[in-house]
Amino acid sequence: MNSSSDQPSAERERFQVDLSGIIDLLSNHLYSGPRVFVRELLQNGVDAIRARSRLEPEHVGRIRIEVVRSGNGPPTLIFEDNGVGLTEEEAHRFLATIGQSSKRGDVERPDDFIGQFGIGLLSCFLVSDEIVLITRSAREEGPAIQWRGRTDGTYSVERVQSDVAPGCQVFLRAREADSEYFQLGRLRGLLSHYGAYLPCEIRLCDGDITHRIERTPPWREYDGMRPAERESLLTYGRETFDTEFLDAIPLKSQQGGIDGVAFVLRESTNVVGKQAHRVYLKNMLLSERTQSLLPEWAFFVRCVINANNLRPTASREAFYEDDRFHAARDELGQCLRGYLVDMAHRDPQRLEQLVGMHHVAIKALSLEDDECLRLFAPWLPVETSLGDTTLGEFLKEQRVLRYAPSLDQFRQISQVAAAQSVPVLNAGYVYDREILERLPEVFPDLQIEPFDAESLTEQFEELTLDERDEVFDFVRLAEVVLQPYHCGVEIRKFRPVELPMLYASHSAYDFLRSVEQTKEVADPLWSGVLDAVSADVGDSQARLCLNYANNLVRRLAAVEDREARRRCIEMLYVQALLLGRHPLNRREMRLLNEGLLGLIHWAIDAHDGKS
Repeated sequence: MNSSSDQPSAERERFQVDLSGIIDLLSNHLYSGPRVFVRELLQNGVDAIRARSRLEPEHVGRIRIEVVRSGNGPPTLIFEDNGVGLTEEEAHRFLATIGQSSKRGDVERPDDFIGQFGIGLLSCFLVSDEIVLITRSAREEGPAIQWRGRTDGTYSVERVQSDVAPGCQVFLRAREADSEYFQLGRLRGLLSHYGAYLPCEIRLCDGDITHRIERTPPWREYDGMRPAERESLLTYGRETFDTEFLDAIPLKSQQGGIDGVAFVLRESTNVVGKQAHRVYLKNMLLSERTQSLLPEWAFFVRCVINANNLRPTASREAFYEDDRFHAARDELGQCLRGYLVDMAHRDPQRLEQLVGMHHVAIKALSLEDDECLRLFAPWLPVETSLGDTTLGEFLKEQRVLRYAPSLDQFRQISQVAAAQSVPVLNAGYVYDREILERLPEVFPDLQIEPFDAESLTEQFEELTLDERDEVFDFVRLAEVVLQPYHCGVEIRKFRPVELPMLYASHSAYDFLRSVEQTKEVADPLWSGVLDAVSADVGDSQARLCLNYANNLVRRLAAVEDREARRRCIEMLYVQALLLGRHPLNRREMRLLNEGLLGLIHWAIDAHDGKS
């Protein structure tokens, strides 16, 4: 086999770039909309000013924007910065090479620059068919140049003889369909939206009127969090997100160079619904929809933050989720955790209000942190067979904590358990079971145990010998009737007396029932697989516990007609399944249908007999 050196060398070709296709890609896939051209112009201007400040530490950066109108034609936007500018060679190298960033300085990829990708200027093609840039470098002596780029992929560069100060001027003539972005009101709003917190002077000129675009991030105006300062931040949160908040929490992260504020929502939120946060990068608005910058349990807050040390994606509307990003997220989580821990010690009443509203988030945090579990567990609201309370109040009376593992199991037994004065806690809601199972780790003297209908029947009163003799034949018949359904029968006394029976099963039997129901609709191959799976579980039975205290059960036990008793037992069984929220299989559905039809026939026969 010949080596590669023996092969004739292939002629190398260059990729051909379709600029119109690139612009369509930016518009429809990379950027969120045409309005981002304002952000990209601001970003380029701020980076250029920072680059010049490296050369001239005393330099004061300024950005000036003006919209010029001429007759009935489309307006022209002039964007001017007094940054480092470009030489002619740099204009050829950076403005005509897609994907290469000028960085506006000698240092490769400076950490304090916002831009990293060198495609920002192309965003101007989203609103204009031509970009004209007049620039002069502050780093080298030489004339100013004019660079003119067009959407057809061509550009030209020529020297300008007039006296031009170092920096850049960008001229954009509005495309008719996008002229709304050149209206002064809309433009002022976009400049404020993206750049109000930028550290350089930004002015929008309208004839003799000048609008300054500047504002200090409100969370930086306060050293502490006195009541008046908190109220001021809450006002800012309401204006930003158009909603009322319960509290404001300062945020900081050394890893991400982050500072900001988190606002506690006034209403409980869904565990799967992440909040959208407003995020700035080096004081330039990055996104209003960032969702992953906080831990998953922190869905009870919405944030406004500024990050200096995180890396933006190409669109500059999100962050790369690298190691630094994850470390910053952990630090922000610690800020929220510290706020909650401090509140537990300092303001228990306020914590009670917050936990009552956002207990799902507090549970999620407590699962990750033993100290939080110890602090917050007593405040968590719980549903019990004896009514709603807090976990702390429940544990004052109980050192053995019984819980129903699922919501259906709790609903099945709660009324009966309450009638027996047996306290059972509902662990069927999100995180509840995990929280309960971890409690002994922080409260060593606490015992917990799962509790279901089968456990509950053990609390019922046994029958006397005479009562057993009275119902002996009835129970034997019931066992024979229900044996095909893998259901045993017993009879005891329990409350409420209005309830004639209780269906009791356990997890192994419930699994076998689900397998049988799946086999009813499965093909033979899959049925064979299910048989193999269920074989490992072994034989298992449910129980139908009949209530001797119920008048209907006692009357039924005294019925002499064996067929009538059989039919009634079948109907009690089906009714018990329905009350326990157990889906009926085919045979049980047949029992229900036959029982109802038999009842109808009996009523008709009784009517005909009277006639």
